[in-house]
Amino acid sequence: MPIATSENIIKLLYSYNPWWRDGILPKEFLKPIKRFAYYEAMKLFTHPELRRHVILSGARRVGKTTILYQMIEALLKQGVEAKKILYISFDHPLLKFCGMDEVMTIYQTNILPAEETYLFFDEIQYTADWEKWLKVFYDTKPGWHIAATGSASPVLVQGASESGVGRWSVIQVPTLSFYEYCELTQVDERPKLDLSIKPTALVDLKQHELNDIMNRLSPLQKHFHRYLTVGGFPELALSKDDYYAQRMLREDVVDKVLKRDIPSLFSIRNAAVLEKVFLYLCFNSSNIINIAAMSKELDNTSAATVLNYIHFLERANLIYVSYPVSLDGKKILKGKPKIYIADAAIRNAVLMLDNVLANPEEMGIMVETSVYKHLAAFYYRLNTKVGYYRKSGGSEREIDVVVEFPQGRILAEVKYRENAVIKESDAIVEMSMKKGRVAASIVVTKKPEDYGVMPHPTNVPIMRIPAHAFLYLLGHAERALYLM
Repeated sequence: MPIATSENIIKLLYSYNPWWRDGILPKEFLKPIKRFAYYEAMKLFTHPELRRHVILSGARRVGKTTILYQMIEALLKQGVEAKKILYISFDHPLLKFCGMDEVMTIYQTNILPAEETYLFFDEIQYTADWEKWLKVFYDTKPGWHIAATGSASPVLVQGASESGVGRWSVIQVPTLSFYEYCELTQVDERPKLDLSIKPTALVDLKQHELNDIMNRLSPLQKHFHRYLTVGGFPELALSKDDYYAQRMLREDVVDKVLKRDIPSLFSIRNAAVLEKVFLYLCFNSSNIINIAAMSKELDNTSAATVLNYIHFLERANLIYVSYPVSLDGKKILKGKPKIYIADAAIRNAVLMLDNVLANPEEMGIMVETSVYKHLAAFYYRLNTKVGYYRKSGGSEREIDVVVEFPQGRILAEVKYRENAVIKESDAIVEMSMKKGRVAASIVVTKKPEDYGVMPHPTNVPIMRIPAHAFLYLLGHAERALYLM
């Protein structure tokens, strides 16, 4: 007996699209706060001149589906006919028995044969030949507007590079920034700040102006601590049970990606090795990875396999890979990668760490991870490289995060400790002497009162900023970009 009959598909489509009945999106589908990625997606999706399909890529539970529903709500409020808006999640078991083209044929034949249609495809990587059909739809259906999501960006990026050039854009959806976390959880102490305030421009403020901003941001530090432990995922950030939130993070975000998504998409036969690779990276997050040493510790797993699995984990949005960049004009032929878990809360959940807020070493790892994530997320749309700098001669000759721009680099060194000392011999001091190559230098500190321009006589002033203030202001600056 056939499973994917027209009748069954039609029933499924009606269950996925309740607004077809009354023109209203159910309240339980919506969230009051919109992620930054929503504004970027809507700008492309509704652009009057530049036609692009939009694909949202990000880890599980970061809010990709919610963004689709918020886009649908915006269209309904604009007066778009309800049945012109179609939502489908391709991870539904029934849709494994039919292709995207069959679903669209049934929709157009039985629901609405309109030339202008707004299509929302969730978890698109689970339908066969998705990139081929998006190309066909783009080329033959000029009135179709498509937004899609996927948790496994290797497939999405590959499809975009091969078939999607000029047809669709992939938008990364990272875990919540600290600013978004404060907005989502409705933190009472959120200050009202001028939209012109940027972390890299604090150095230009007068002392009383800087004092005012830092004093207004100071109450956010206690919320920053919770953000580091569970705050990167919207649903879990809103939970009142932090222990349960970490358990759900471990089971629903990490385990499903390691045991289902990556093995199925890349035909990995031994998922146990993949899990060991990820666990090793969790233990060594924020460290430079020696692949040969890692291979040996993982029961002599081949270096090629380790590198492949690191690549899969990166593209599945579970880790960031940071590579060395040059600041002294010397060419870097090959450098060891520095690995960050995609969100500090993921590492906490996997390693089941207790009382991390009282552990200075663990706090340093979490904060450096968050600083890298925020800078990588902020600058990715500019196609800007975010890496690290290391000069031979010891650990003090390293700069944790470097953002490369043609007009100069942004340097960020994380010193999340009680008494953060920056010596004359530190790399960030040496490199801040070179005004033409460096645009801004920042030292991320711990204590709310630890801020201000450092006394080192550098050509580019080095600004100390507490971590909670730096990350909040970075998110505030990102919000300003979408309001312009």
